[in-house]
Amino acid sequence: MDPVRQLVQERPDFFANRPAHREEPIRINDFIWMSPGLSASYMLVTKAGRIIINTGMGFEAPVHKRAFDSVCSGPTPYILLTQGHVDHVGGVQLFRESGTQLIAQANNGVCQRDDERIRDVRTRQAHIWFREVFEASAKLAAQYPGAITQDIPVPDLVFEDCHRFELGGLEIELYAVPGGETVDSCAIWLPQHRILFSGNMFGPLFPHFPNFNTIRGDKYRFMEPYLDSLRRVRALEPAMLLTGRFDPIIGSELIRQCLDRLEGAVDHVHRTTLDGMNAGKDIWTLMREVQLPEELYVGQGYGRVAWAVRTLWESYMGWFKAQATSELYPTQPAAIYGDLVELAGVAAVVARGRERLESGDPEGAELLAEAALAHDPRYHDALELALDCHHALLERSGAGNFWETGWLRTRIAELQQQLQG
Repeated sequence: MDPVRQLVQERPDFFANRPAHREEPIRINDFIWMSPGLSASYMLVTKAGRIIINTGMGFEAPVHKRAFDSVCSGPTPYILLTQGHVDHVGGVQLFRESGTQLIAQANNGVCQRDDERIRDVRTRQAHIWFREVFEASAKLAAQYPGAITQDIPVPDLVFEDCHRFELGGLEIELYAVPGGETVDSCAIWLPQHRILFSGNMFGPLFPHFPNFNTIRGDKYRFMEPYLDSLRRVRALEPAMLLTGRFDPIIGSELIRQCLDRLEGAVDHVHRTTLDGMNAGKDIWTLMREVQLPEELYVGQGYGRVAWAVRTLWESYMGWFKAQATSELYPTQPAAIYGDLVELAGVAAVVARGRERLESGDPEGAELLAEAALAHDPRYHDALELALDCHHALLERSGAGNFWETGWLRTRIAELQQQLQG
């Protein structure tokens, strides 16, 4: 079997991810320990103390610290951040000691400020996929009032491109890899052992197609910086790759094959999309047509090729598709769905939607269901049509992509509740 495909099939999907919970950390080797969580935290133990890599969300930090302290309680001369997202920086305050140096890439403050700017809207949207996480956080906060804080830390030292230091005989090199999830993505390299901590520069799942725009909410990410960062990591020739989640990937040849495949897949989507754009194809056609050939297979459990095509198109061309005058104005087609349904008759619209669904077109059927519900949000047959469309879309998807599946399952639950009400 293709080793890349086999690795995708063997590794957990994102549905297996959960907040920090282990009383004891997982031993990776004789000096590296991992505490799994929403994003894994790592501890490197040296003769001169420990190095903590990422600290989890604020509410996870006590779990991470208790687990690491059971092996090595410090001192903690260094905390390293692979990026500035909240699930990496939230626990810094708990781990920080007198004399601890927090090191991050120079754009860490920019990343944290961007998160703060959209905190409220992204938190609301994130509830669609991470409701259980928010509930767990609220439960802990209620149990330990004032004890759980989500840190917004300021690094003691930042670097632009590369930073090297040594602790207790362990050499550490930090490299900027801004093509990852954030503009401050940082790869941590242990040259004596050929071990690389990539954080989420490749996304939460490896080797899966990168998520150039997460529907949870974030700025667009770009393909060329991603490829540059990938090549930088590949040139190090790591023998062990520790990502932001799950078990390490071991073997220099397997890691190289995965990185080669990811490079080929992203480059193919980039070139094919640009070729189609210049040939006059519209964004929706390209979302349907651009596919990965079999020899460039990677997982699509987090990012999806079709979504990357849309992000790429809009990154180059902006939001105006030059298809309709209405694109220029805030009144959009959905605003007049109800008028059209009133003219055609809601029963006729739902019947046409049912025909489309039965003919194998759940996307078209869902549009008709949405139009009918715009006319009458409680119309029973339209609610049933929308529910059946979502079930069909979920079945078609194979429930393999975290974002698509999470959205569809949430809407299914909402529609079922509306029908029961």
